[in-house]
Amino acid sequence: MNFSQLIGFIRGLFYKLLFFKNIRSSIFSLQSNSKIEVFNKMARVTIGEFAFIRKNASFRVDLDGELIIGEKVFINDNCNINCVKKVSIGRNTKIAPNVCINDHDHNYKNEGDSHLIKGEVIIGENVWIGSNVVILKDTVIGHNAVIAAGSVVKGHVPSNTLYLNKRESKYISHSKLNEVKSS
Repeated sequence: MNFSQLIGFIRGLFYKLLFFKNIRSSIFSLQSNSKIEVFNKMARVTIGEFAFIRKNASFRVDLDGELIIGEKVFINDNCNINCVKKVSIGRNTKIAPNVCINDHDHNYKNEGDSHLIKGEVIIGENVWIGSNVVILKDTVIGHNAVIAAGSVVKGHVPSNTLYLNKRESKYISHSKLNEVKSS
């Protein structure tokens, strides 16, 4: 074990002690500038054995949210997880840099009395999530799925599949833009 891994395990222990009523875990590593923020005494975080969280990751759990990270999960640099209901990441899942996972949307239409529309994100076991992926509320990703880099995921991704967004390049000239703006 090298020095930076040791520091990561110590940081994980620090957050476990800081939020001792909210975080259940075994040994896990939380590298530099990564943080876990728990904003409500009802919020719960469960982190499996030997989960490894790289630099600059941010986990925010609020309201009665439940964040579950399985054993041997690897979360790379600059990942964000925002949880107010439930986010679950299955064991042996690998998450590349700059991934964002949200289990809620803001209620911009002001329907109902909550400022948030809550859902769940369930990620199966042995999943690979590529760089710059955004995973939205009400998403279930099956076991052994691969999510291609740059994808925006919402809905159901079956097990043992590759998910990618078909992207098209579209160019609109300035003159056409001006026509659209003036109409």
